[in-house]
Amino acid sequence: MKLRKIILGMLALMLIITSCGNDDDDSITTVPDRDRAEVYAEDLAEIEEFLETHYYNYDEFDFGDPYSVANDTFKIIVSEIPEGNPDDVISLMDRPEMSFKMVTDPTDETIEYKLYYLTVREGQGDAINFIDQVFVSYEGTLSDATVFDSAVTPVSFNLTTVGTSSGVVAGFRESLLEFKTSTGFSDNGDGTLTFQGHGIGMSYIPSGLGYFSQPIGDVESYSPIFFKFNLVDTIVLDHDNDGVPSYLEDIDDDKNVFNDDTDEDFSPNFLDTNDDGDALLTIDEIEQVEYIVDTTIGESEPILAANEYEVNRSENSGVITINTVILTDSNGDGTPDYLDDTVE
Repeated sequence: MKLRKIILGMLALMLIITSCGNDDDDSITTVPDRDRAEVYAEDLAEIEEFLETHYYNYDEFDFGDPYSVANDTFKIIVSEIPEGNPDDVISLMDRPEMSFKMVTDPTDETIEYKLYYLTVREGQGDAINFIDQVFVSYEGTLSDATVFDSAVTPVSFNLTTVGTSSGVVAGFRESLLEFKTSTGFSDNGDGTLTFQGHGIGMSYIPSGLGYFSQPIGDVESYSPIFFKFNLVDTIVLDHDNDGVPSYLEDIDDDKNVFNDDTDEDFSPNFLDTNDDGDALLTIDEIEQVEYIVDTTIGESEPILAANEYEVNRSENSGVITINTVILTDSNGDGTPDYLDDTVE
């Protein structure tokens, strides 16, 4: 069972109780989901108790030089604090690397979840967007240390499709957004790679940001789930190939690209090749630029304009190719041409 296979849980969306009378009077009763706020209170108590009673192997990580070669192979190991704490270890809760953020329930906006995450190191590579494709290695566990999912070799997830078979649970996505990718990798010669400078962390996810009522494998309904992870790479997605990265098509900045539809044609902007519905396609109302930077002769990277965004880059023998998009605003009214049907 892999993290992406949430769809398997659809087979068990609800517990079903079948009452059998005679052959002519069979009935099926579905058990409704529990109250989400009530479950969250229980989950938060369980998570915080875990953080107070467990620690990780922080003494094996060199915080004086976090991006050292030795730290590139660091693996988080979580253990229960022994009774009496004879070694005077510091709990997860009290470590300076522990943080939290408040995340709105994707299915009930009246509930905000406290999402704890451990930043062993943030990473030195690219920041990721909420709608990008990411590559991570990870291990998913329950509070009793049961491993329910893992990937030693980095696998790909599409952050666009939260809660679907090809995506991730909301809590995992929100945790990854706090980290950056690797700066490079080396081939170990045995079919494996060692990444450098990548983000290393762990997240502690209430069931409302996880699988909630869906029992999946070893994960029972209403169970908090924990993930250790290494974030190694990302791809900026452009779902409709209109030249505008999909994360820029979240016009109202609410991390929901499905409710942004400038021309109201029932096709959200990130899937619409003509966002403003005028006579020109979006790709004809933007400017795409390619920069070639030869660092071997001392060339510096360009300073991008305020309305210019990097789409992707590649490097070969010290020569960096950077592709960007400029969201032109011909009439200077503050609305990019591709969203302004008065400009052609």
